[in-house]
Amino acid sequence: MPLLNEHPETCAKEDLFNTSKSGGKLFANIIFFARILRISGISIALTQITDCLKSVTLIGISTRKDFYWALFSCLVKNRNDKELFDQAFYIFWKDPKILEKFSNLTLPNFSENDFSNQDDKEISRRLMESIYSDHNLERRTNKNPEVDFDASLTWSAAEQLSKKDFEKMSSNEINLAIKEIRKLKLPISELTSRRFKYSYKGKYVDMKQTIRSSFRSGADLLPLIKRDKVKKKPPLVALCDISGSMESYSRMLLHFLHAVTNDRDRVHTFLFGTKLTNVTHHLKYKDVDEALEKVGAVASDWAGGTKIGQSLLEFNKIWSRRVLSQGALVILITDGLDRDEGSGLSGAIQRLHMSCRHLLWLNPLLRYDKFEPKSIGIRAMLPHVDDFRSIHNIASIKDLSSVISRDSNYNCR
Repeated sequence: MPLLNEHPETCAKEDLFNTSKSGGKLFANIIFFARILRISGISIALTQITDCLKSVTLIGISTRKDFYWALFSCLVKNRNDKELFDQAFYIFWKDPKILEKFSNLTLPNFSENDFSNQDDKEISRRLMESIYSDHNLERRTNKNPEVDFDASLTWSAAEQLSKKDFEKMSSNEINLAIKEIRKLKLPISELTSRRFKYSYKGKYVDMKQTIRSSFRSGADLLPLIKRDKVKKKPPLVALCDISGSMESYSRMLLHFLHAVTNDRDRVHTFLFGTKLTNVTHHLKYKDVDEALEKVGAVASDWAGGTKIGQSLLEFNKIWSRRVLSQGALVILITDGLDRDEGSGLSGAIQRLHMSCRHLLWLNPLLRYDKFEPKSIGIRAMLPHVDDFRSIHNIASIKDLSSVISRDSNYNCR
């Protein structure tokens, strides 16, 4: 492999992509590896691939560890992509003696059975689909064929998609699910306020304005000026858990919250893992990709631990009086698995419950028929919520409409 031993300054840029000069197909496979990562969902620019080839040229491939970090440092910019990159690296460069064969490297040979032997860890379905699609491979096992959804979605396909767990969806199904989610609305009924406004057909007579108008006109007959109570939609506050156990669901629900934010006024969204982050302003961008990119840049604790009690305490202290006015509805999205073992959680959730009109807790763990509230955090939160429902597929999101719209007989505070 003469090219790997040359100094990088002596290598022309076009030589990096000329695999015939490298004595093998290493660079072609690195480019192909980057392509698989892009299809799997990792954002990789062309400059990153160029830097990756240069780094391999500079560092060399004396050890597998050096080769791993040379690719990782150039191709991965988001910490959330590490697990997917590790799985792809294990599968694509899976031969333990691959370093001995780099001079005549060809595409790795693998079958679907290889996906089940990574230390008993579940391989990302997006990654598996990306590799199969790029190699034009057919699956060797077809005992349980899956429905192939097209863009039009037949009734039966749409029904199956709506009932499928977000965590078990393929990349194609996730894209279709996002399109369906963005069509959903939250028909929150307007609440009657204590305030009044002028209304030609109002139920109440405004005697003060009626008398004032008589002074101005001097007429013998007093035209009655009427008024009616103001009706408006209450604020909607969403507190969404973005810890590792909630990542698959949080990403899907953010598309829903983005659609709701751009559909109505006074929607406030907060993300929490180990800290609380207000992303309301970022979700107001009309373009969903731009909005979620802004959210990802602000929320630095994606896929980490969860401090529910500390996050709710911070919300009550800083944001509660700002956003929980006029009969606000609060949607709490979390699995209740608290890293602090429920420390301070009971008091924080109780105060949150007393500060809002309705507290709805959405928990993806309810998808299991034998779910039991054994966690300390779940047991601390349950007594202080008005509704406790599952949120793991499109059908469960649609059920929110009936839950939220039915609660419309309260007066705004």
